[in-house]
Amino acid sequence: MPSRKMKVKKQKRHRRAVRFYTACFGFREPFKVLCDGTFVYHLLANGIIPADTALANILGATVKIFTTRCVLAELKSLGESYSESLNAASNLITARCDHDKRMSAVACITEVIGQKNTEHFFVATQDAELRKKLQEIPGVPVIYALRNSLFLERPSGFQHHFAKAAEEDRSHMNEWEYKILKKKKKAAIEEAADASDANESNEYHMLDRQVVKANIKRERTNVKDQVQFKRKKAKGPNPLSCKKKKTDGNKNASSVKDRKVVDNTTRNRSRKRKRSRKSKNVNEATV
Repeated sequence: MPSRKMKVKKQKRHRRAVRFYTACFGFREPFKVLCDGTFVYHLLANGIIPADTALANILGATVKIFTTRCVLAELKSLGESYSESLNAASNLITARCDHDKRMSAVACITEVIGQKNTEHFFVATQDAELRKKLQEIPGVPVIYALRNSLFLERPSGFQHHFAKAAEEDRSHMNEWEYKILKKKKKAAIEEAADASDANESNEYHMLDRQVVKANIKRERTNVKDQVQFKRKKAKGPNPLSCKKKKTDGNKNASSVKDRKVVDNTTRNRSRKRKRSRKSKNVNEATV
């Protein structure tokens, strides 16, 4: 039994390979796995079931398992000893192969993959010849089994070189991209020129407005500086020159006051008369 450290190391290696194919060749979940008859037979013989769970564990994502009509026909031609494998393979999704006549499983899978693996298949096989052939095609990850364990092959040197070259090509522009960039640059320059003209016209309009406002302010200040005569308005009576009306109580008080003054004057007159009389009588007595 492999140790836990070996399992962790194997998982890290598989995750690294999956990241390489997703980043450099555009593989996306759920991953599609194309199986041949040898792989299906090995899964059943070693009890690696369910197959989708085992494949999902090494790829770290959900999977869809495919096969081809030629693989089914090849399993059928092998007789009763492969009947169980034929039944299991019949339950898989059938990938489309465009050739009319039946071909060998190796030739069929090679044709389905093509030169660039546009369908982004993981190929699961136990055929050493097919595995070696697929390593020379860019962007084709290969899965194989050893006893009751599944493995994802490391990307070959050819695949690494192809991915690096493709990245360098993407960093450089081709003639068509250069023409598009040139057109966009020309359009950007024209837009910038139009924008500058518009800004200049706006500045002129702003200056005209400022001049008009300044003239209006000057006219207003000139009007204020001139001598302005105020219109005479009709004024009301002076409140200080107006006497308050006397009430009836005041009249009574004034009448009482007048009476007192009269009485006092009469008394004073009578006293003067008495004094004058007394002085006369004294004079006469002396004489």
